[in-house]
Amino acid sequence: MLRNMQSGNKRRLRMFAVLPILLLALALGACSSGSVLSTNSDDGPGVNTVPWDYRIQEGSVGDLIGSDMTVLPDNELLANDNNYATGQQIWTLQSMSATLTTDDQGRNDVQLSGWTTLKSYPDEASAKTDLENLKVSVTTDVDVVGVYKTALNGETRNFAVLELPSGNRMKQPVDDTRYGKLKDAKEVAVVLEEVHDFADYDLAYAKFRGWAN
Repeated sequence: MLRNMQSGNKRRLRMFAVLPILLLALALGACSSGSVLSTNSDDGPGVNTVPWDYRIQEGSVGDLIGSDMTVLPDNELLANDNNYATGQQIWTLQSMSATLTTDDQGRNDVQLSGWTTLKSYPDEASAKTDLENLKVSVTTDVDVVGVYKTALNGETRNFAVLELPSGNRMKQPVDDTRYGKLKDAKEVAVVLEEVHDFADYDLAYAKFRGWAN
């Protein structure tokens, strides 16, 4: 499934757009926490399932059941594609997805799945290679849509709204210093983490991971 990853890195990835700035400002009137989540605002209300995270787990082979095996310590059943022996140490790649539900007012509800084991490896290095291809850190310049302030319970907070290269918009809380820097800026360098779908590499979900400078 991962054989097209290198060519896939050269193509523009599909991501999910965030709430428009107006809806963000309205939502902040009732909630003081920021969000890096995104949905396609052009599609209106609906449900999207996106790749959310991956991890590597160390384990060992338990019982052999036909062409399958149990993986300890959780006794999870997995195909024994590499003909492992009982007691052999292995590593597994696990995934988590997120279901994003957008209502008719543009608000998001997020439900995270449990961890699902996708693949086994005879050594940790092979597992890490796949993980590095599925979670890709990207530093890029993005457009600054604008910055704004909100007041809640006597406290003032600053927010910046950014537009990703794909056209997605997202907001992040900022301190007074960065607010001043971004107030008149057209672009800013940021770090994004692109989480790719294991079965469809072109499908990716972008998470804001920080400011590049």
